Amino acid sequence: MTQTTRPSTKLLRLLAVLFAFTLLAAACGDDDSAADDSGATDDGGSGAQTGGRIAQIQAAGTLKCGTRDALPGFAVLDDNGDHIGFDSDFCRVIAAAILGDATKVTHVDLETADRFTALQSGEIDVLVRNTTWTAGRDGGESATFLQPNFYDGQGMMVTSDSGFASIADMDGVIVCVTQGTTTEGNAAGEATRLGLDWEVRSFADTDLLQEAFVAGQCDGWSSDTSQLTSLRSAYPDGPDALMILPEVFSKEPLAPAVADGDSELAQAVNWAVLATIQAEEWGITSSNIGSFADTDDVNIRKFLGLEFDNEGTNTTFDPGLGLPTDFASKVISQVGNYGEIFDRHLAPLGLERGVNALWIDGGLLYAPPYR
Repeated sequence: MTQTTRPSTKLLRLLAVLFAFTLLAAACGDDDSAADDSGATDDGGSGAQTGGRIAQIQAAGTLKCGTRDALPGFAVLDDNGDHIGFDSDFCRVIAAAILGDATKVTHVDLETADRFTALQSGEIDVLVRNTTWTAGRDGGESATFLQPNFYDGQGMMVTSDSGFASIADMDGVIVCVTQGTTTEGNAAGEATRLGLDWEVRSFADTDLLQEAFVAGQCDGWSSDTSQLTSLRSAYPDGPDALMILPEVFSKEPLAPAVADGDSELAQAVNWAVLATIQAEEWGITSSNIGSFADTDDVNIRKFLGLEFDNEGTNTTFDPGLGLPTDFASKVISQVGNYGEIFDRHLAPLGLERGVNALWIDGGLLYAPPYR
């Protein structure tokens, strides 16, 4: 019979201490490795790091916003060379939130094919250029899409004398689209679904497409209905020369995007956009925001960065988004709420709120609680 020798109590305690120390050292080593692998850099690179990209924007004193200069209602140049439009204003919304000044924006005009390259390279901080949020782009373009600022859908535009009353009438036709957009695949898919024979021709930009359309090389022009409405308003032969058919055959949520890894900037952009939605829900506008300085509504006081009583102490609410506590006040006072921005730029084109109405009005716009 073999006798088992038990270790002493002191020895067991010593072994336990050594084991715990080994685990702690390994954990510290793993933490260092995880930080290195994340891509976080002191100079605000692609890593998710507090103060990274936002600190760069604040140091530069300007927000580099990727946009365009030739889409009426969304982003065009006025006679003074200034960018005006729905997307241009959302660039200003983000600048007001981060920098406290809606004018501190550098608008970077981008061709369709260059949008994501500019974002990936750091040429721009944020992309606000009527760009559809899709799974493939979210996963394959190193881009993080955020709260959509416009829900859209693809449609078809034809000449008013074409004889077409619906898309189903269009068999054996040439449909023209812009290259490098979601419209190419959508158009081909809709033709297959309806059993129609379409030749889908793509063009590098909308100017070339319009030239081909004017020359009679296209029977139909397919794009997001908002873009078709915009381009129709500035058509050389006048808007009455064109008609947009009633069918909408895709979902096109148009959303801002930042580079993957810029998580702090993503939060800031998200809540800047959401602030315009929440302000409209509460009836806060650029013209009446001053009247809310004396409101007793604690939720509104938190939202606007006003002091409120917290168990006998006056304080302000900081959700930790890397933004000033009064960022929403800056956004609304300098640019306006969502409804103001929409009415300023898109309503004149004849676009209705539709799904872009607030949730309380039957639309899709809904801001998470600010608390």
